[in-house]
Amino acid sequence: MALFRPQLERFLSTKLHCGHSSTKTPTKNFFFAVRPKSQCSAIAIDAPSSLTDVAGIRWGSTSLQGAREEMEDDIIIRSDGLEGFSFAAVFDGHAGFSSVKFLRDELYKECVAALQGGLLLNGKDFNAIRKALEEAFERVDAKLLDWLEKDGVQDESGSTATAMFIGNEKLVISHIGDSSVVLSRSGKMEELTDAHRPYGSNKISLQEIRRIREAGGWIVNGRICGDIAVSRSFGDMRFKTKKNEMLEKGVKEGRWSEKFSSRVQFNGDLVIASPEVYQIAFGSDAEFVILASDGLWDCMNSLDAAAFVRNQLQKHGDVQLACEELARKAIDRRTQDNVSIIIADLGRTDWQNLPLQRQNVVLELGQAFATIGIVTLGIWMSSLLSS
Repeated sequence: MALFRPQLERFLSTKLHCGHSSTKTPTKNFFFAVRPKSQCSAIAIDAPSSLTDVAGIRWGSTSLQGAREEMEDDIIIRSDGLEGFSFAAVFDGHAGFSSVKFLRDELYKECVAALQGGLLLNGKDFNAIRKALEEAFERVDAKLLDWLEKDGVQDESGSTATAMFIGNEKLVISHIGDSSVVLSRSGKMEELTDAHRPYGSNKISLQEIRRIREAGGWIVNGRICGDIAVSRSFGDMRFKTKKNEMLEKGVKEGRWSEKFSSRVQFNGDLVIASPEVYQIAFGSDAEFVILASDGLWDCMNSLDAAAFVRNQLQKHGDVQLACEELARKAIDRRTQDNVSIIIADLGRTDWQNLPLQRQNVVLELGQAFATIGIVTLGIWMSSLLSS
């Protein structure tokens, strides 16, 4: 019980002091002077790390505003409606907060309905699970596009979404965009998702580039039509239902010529909301899962992030504190994006009695001497060339 006292105190403090509205405070004037404030969400209140849910999981969650003028991320954790499973998701919005606001309310409800209240998750038919989640995501996107167009208001906002369904024995992920999920197994890290971006040479990126071009789109500097850097997301109507209007607007703004526009023929949506669905068996060595927006991964690799969390849990066992410290570390590393993180401690590891990981002194010394040798060689060659 003493282990959970800090979380209980934090939970009571959150109840008293945190609201539910998103912060729109600019960060330009104080980003390097003070740490941005953590954005409070209903998730941190509904599922504090001091309590365990139906799967015995302890949760940590936080959102920090980085070097952006607006906070467009959100997070959600639910432990009801899916018998034997918990739901957690990170939404990374762009061009406004409208799409994220809609998804926060609607995505969970559609997934629960599609998964038959968790019945499919508890079964062994992965194809049925995948089909249900694909249909749920695409149905939510259609509803969102209609909602964004209501009353004639053209809202160009969009959002990536990565959702997890965690049970005692397995994890199911439904993913669009560039947030990422990492699993720690006895200190060994597994990256479970791939980013949907229209650049790079990996298999997923090449598939996305080919799909976009076949749909009539083009890519400039890693962005679809020179605009958006993710190839799968909710919303973003200008790449779906309003592609022709996007073309006309580009001509008016001088982004491309009338002649170029006349040659474009669209054969499908340039940005899609069709998710990739994964299923992972935990096993006895599974420790925790990190789900985070790209604001974390742009400044820290999965190995470093998971090792940081593991050492934090070994020090104090407080998953909420570990989550907050990981987000602050990303801010300290000057990430250029907002940072949203969810950590699920699976409750299988006795952190207090687990020895702290020690750094490989021999390896670090070898790397140091190698660096010194390279620098010395460079100086010597420079002196030869200048003599």
